[in-house]
This record gives sequence, C-alpha cells and structure tokens, in this order.
Amino acid sequence: MKFTEEHEWLRPEDDVVVVGITEHATTQLGDIVFVELPDVGTMVTKDEEVVVIESVKAASDISAPIDGEIVEVNAALADNPGLANEDAIGAGWFFKIKPADPSQMDSLMDEAAYNALIA
Repeated sequence: MKFTEEHEWLRPEDDVVVVGITEHATTQLGDIVFVELPDVGTMVTKDEEVVVIESVKAASDISAPIDGEIVEVNAALADNPGLANEDAIGAGWFFKIKPADPSQMDSLMDEAAYNALIA
C-alpha cells in the first residue's frame, strides 16, 4: 500500500488502484455522515477534488492521488457512510481508479513513512 500526506491510502489490485482514507483521517473527522462519490467513467487528474465527505465535525474534500479514470465506486457508502469509520482500509474504500501513469505511485509514502508522518 501507498499513502499520501492528505491521509489517503492506495492499494493496487491488478490493473486498478483502490483508494480510501486512513484510520487516522477518520479519527480526525469523527463520525462520517455523508459521502459524495465521483461518477464512474470520470477522468481525473492528481490533486483534483473527487470526493466530498461530511462528518459531525466538518466537511472536507478528497483529491485524486493520481491521474486516471474512475472505474468503480463504493456504492455501499451512500447508504452507510459510517463504513469509512468502521473499516477504513477494508469495506470503507471510496473508489477504484485505472492509473494513466502507474509510476505516479512511486513518489507516494510507504506505510513506515506514513506512520512517521502521523506520529
């Protein structure tokens, strides 16, 4: 897995990358009550806002960590946005992206670097 300074995680699966937010991020946000996901087929560029999250504490945006095409979204979050709190790195994923340039992931943090960031 790879991580961003914005507390997103990326997990490669075959030719796509699954993206969500870290447990640290969900702790900072508090209970998530609403998630607006991008449309499947949307082409996104790195740092473009693609997800809107509302929690009991604040609203925030999640940016695309890499360039690519959104190929799947986690529809379960529409009915149960709290999944992101309950299982941030599992069932609480946000979207799957087909990378335009997989080498963009090379510049992201590994788990040890991310843990150092949040320490």
